[in-house]
Amino acid sequence: MLPLTEVLLVICIAGLSIVLVTMGLPTFWKRAALPQIQQPEPLALLFDQGVLHHGNETALRAFSLAPGTHVWDDLRNLLSDRFPDFPHHADAAHDGPLTLFANDPAAPQQVSIGWRGDFCWVTLDKASAPTKARPALVPPTEFEALQATCDTAPGPVWHLDEAGALCWSNRAYDALHKSVLGAQANPAELLFKAADTSNPDRYPLESATPGKPDWYQVTKVNVGAVTIHHATCISSVVAAERAQRNFVQTLANSFAHLSTGLAIFDRKGQLVLFNPALVDLTCLSAQFLSVRPSIVSFFDQLRENRRMPEPKNYRTWRQEISDVIAKASDGQYRETWTLENGQTFTVTGRPHPDGATAFLIEDITAEVALTRNFRAELEQNQILLDSMHDGLVVFTASGVLSLSNAAYQKMWQHQPDSAFSDVTIADAIALWRGRSCDGPDWSEISCFVGHRGGRQSLSMAIDFDDSSAVQCTVSSLPSGATLVRFRPATERAGEYAEKGLISAD
Repeated sequence: MLPLTEVLLVICIAGLSIVLVTMGLPTFWKRAALPQIQQPEPLALLFDQGVLHHGNETALRAFSLAPGTHVWDDLRNLLSDRFPDFPHHADAAHDGPLTLFANDPAAPQQVSIGWRGDFCWVTLDKASAPTKARPALVPPTEFEALQATCDTAPGPVWHLDEAGALCWSNRAYDALHKSVLGAQANPAELLFKAADTSNPDRYPLESATPGKPDWYQVTKVNVGAVTIHHATCISSVVAAERAQRNFVQTLANSFAHLSTGLAIFDRKGQLVLFNPALVDLTCLSAQFLSVRPSIVSFFDQLRENRRMPEPKNYRTWRQEISDVIAKASDGQYRETWTLENGQTFTVTGRPHPDGATAFLIEDITAEVALTRNFRAELEQNQILLDSMHDGLVVFTASGVLSLSNAAYQKMWQHQPDSAFSDVTIADAIALWRGRSCDGPDWSEISCFVGHRGGRQSLSMAIDFDDSSAVQCTVSSLPSGATLVRFRPATERAGEYAEKGLISAD
């Protein structure tokens, strides 16, 4: 058995342990069951002269604000719905701090505003985040998003079922339906009924201006048993196309009376405009030109119709055509075509805006023939003048030598055609004076040539150093020209012939 003292000691220790356990255990369980809960961080923002200077991360994320970028008005726009008395400006318009309460009774949050100099503090609970800020909004459902998108679409959108009946439409379609058919019209009545015969995707609708309908481009997409329609107003496009057609028609009417053939090719090389003269000159049928042939096909057909010079080498024909097109695009192509039938064409290629190219074909057969006949007459007249014994020389109204015969050239040893510049009356008088004796008043001839009024013929004798002489006669010609004739004296004509001054015939 244990001693009595030890029994008493064990009893005391056990009792003390029971007391300690009884007193400390509730406190221990209380701390374990109720841990310390951290309070939410308040939303705090600091403004400097109305510009956001700083803010804690929670506030910046909740309001979607950035320091240095957003200003006081941005915060006010976010809070004005719940705090109507929120200050309009960040300056100290109130004495001391300002506390505002939200107007929503279910959320009585408050916002505190304080000022110190140019600085302004704004503090509010996280629960009072802005109703206008996107992070605080509940994300819309997919249906709501699609419905909002369709209702705000600027163009009409509608659905038709398999039977072709209207089963859904957006607000733009409904508004257009009321505008065109009237408010009392049956909503199920289709708005877009009759399409354009030339373009089935375009539909005209009556507008406020009589005779000028509004045009819409309608696209269709089949989704299951429903056909979705989208309409876009293209009235401005249709008006522009009509103006372009009218302009082209006006040009065509203007070019129809030209004798020069005109062919205009667009930037793709397709014929877009031609006039009747082109048909007459090229012998190309209007049917062929109306199908808008390419430039290469156009020239190929010209070669087939023998309306252009026959190529010397058929292998390089395509390359020659490419060179023609390239030169025409640079505005450097101009050639004269002589055809087998005797006709002569002048072909000019010129660039036009937006990469277009125009070819002008002009029949110059008459001009060429006239030029040839004129040259033949000149040559014939020259032969007649050269057959005369008298030396003849003609000066224009400006005093420039324009014509002389062989007798003159032999008599004065002068070849005007070989001169590097124009021979004037002063140059001729200097030559005559140097090859003759003193005596004639050469100034009279000079004044006669330069006189513009009525002129009387002059006649004077000219002696040479070899005692020979000629009779000089100065006469007026039409258009202010002057004829100077040097006729050898009759009694000494044979002597002049022996000296070679005139022909012996």
